[in-house]
Amino acid sequence: MKIVKVIHGYPMLYNAGSEVYSQTICHGLSKRGHEVHVFTREEDSFLPDGAMRVSHDADVPDITLHLVNNPRMRDRYRVDIVDQRFAELLDQVQPDVVHIGHLNHLSTSLVFEAKKRQIPIVYTLHDYWLMCPRGQFMQMHSEDDNLWAACDGQEDKKCATKCYARYFSGCAQEQAEDLAYWENWVKRRMAHVRDVVEQVDLFISPADYLKQRYEQDFGLPKGKSIYLDYGFDRTRMIGRVRRNDEPFTFGYIGTHIPAKGIHQLIEAFGRLKGDAKLRIWGRDRGQDSRSLRAIASSLPTDKASAVEWMTEYKNQSIAVDVFSQTDAIVVPSVWVENSPLVIHEAQQAKVPVITASVGGMGEYVHHEVNGLTYQHRDVEDLAKQMQRLLDDPELACQLGERGYPFSGDGQIPDIDQHILDLEACYARVMG
Repeated sequence: MKIVKVIHGYPMLYNAGSEVYSQTICHGLSKRGHEVHVFTREEDSFLPDGAMRVSHDADVPDITLHLVNNPRMRDRYRVDIVDQRFAELLDQVQPDVVHIGHLNHLSTSLVFEAKKRQIPIVYTLHDYWLMCPRGQFMQMHSEDDNLWAACDGQEDKKCATKCYARYFSGCAQEQAEDLAYWENWVKRRMAHVRDVVEQVDLFISPADYLKQRYEQDFGLPKGKSIYLDYGFDRTRMIGRVRRNDEPFTFGYIGTHIPAKGIHQLIEAFGRLKGDAKLRIWGRDRGQDSRSLRAIASSLPTDKASAVEWMTEYKNQSIAVDVFSQTDAIVVPSVWVENSPLVIHEAQQAKVPVITASVGGMGEYVHHEVNGLTYQHRDVEDLAKQMQRLLDDPELACQLGERGYPFSGDGQIPDIDQHILDLEACYARVMG
């Protein structure tokens, strides 16, 4: 089978959850003998938009990467030159199926190129981007200056005032005109997205919570909406050997962006009593990372010196490079995540997880069963749960041993079975 995987970034150029998952399934599909092509992006300001570069997966060279350059129009939702390059790839490869992971920073309208050629489309949902223009239901502006204001649902005018006011002129006399423009922009964007949804043959949600939310809040047709958790290369989680000569260590894995809640994790760590460490893994993001370091440096001296900033790691080495250096993983996101990879990966490595009791985070971490949960965005409650593990390392071991909550042996879904499930999805839309 010829498969074109569409994703807005690919490791190691981009190394967040949806990108890592996309690479994992590409490896699995290639292993099964499929011809796999990846349509993805890069942002080279010294080359024109639409410039194409062909490369190969560093670990599985049989996987061909087709990178379209998009440094200047990355914030548009439709980009003609991206559609054109995608159409050229489809004509060249003539795939049996297109599997989309994310269209942000690419182009939503590339789905129409696949439909013109009668190529079936599968779409894995990783966040709320189809029903929320910014993807996470978090507002940029609020009346009470809440930096992390949550949004309770998409409305055109609310999107304009709470998220797109950043593009207003700033002139009070022009505010009504600016509001009308951006409200109309959001309206057009959402109408277009619904046209895009019509072209997709099957949507996959990696959390039942996400599936239900898309069906109930967005009206995604139940007939083409299924739940299928991610699949993992379990061998990557083998080899954890925890040192016993250092304090209890909490770990964070992920990007250094406000939505991930690292600032709240640091604040909670500063409230702990006793000897502990906090290790934070992730790619440096300039000002965001500097600000987080400043927050950490403001903690009491003993805690400030116990925060360690770790280098970015390769997912294939996560057991040794990350899990061997931590006793518990904290997922402190202030946005409502659906199925974080790190939760699954930690569970496979028998590392307990502390996270909020909402969304897919609460779906996969059950309080006092395979981890601890806290009230979402509540720093005091987060610190309370962290203190419990610091005071009782045996509890941490006990929770870690349970692992994944939806299997008898605690093992997370295996990539080999996951690929078989994806093949069944492809067969369904091709049939």
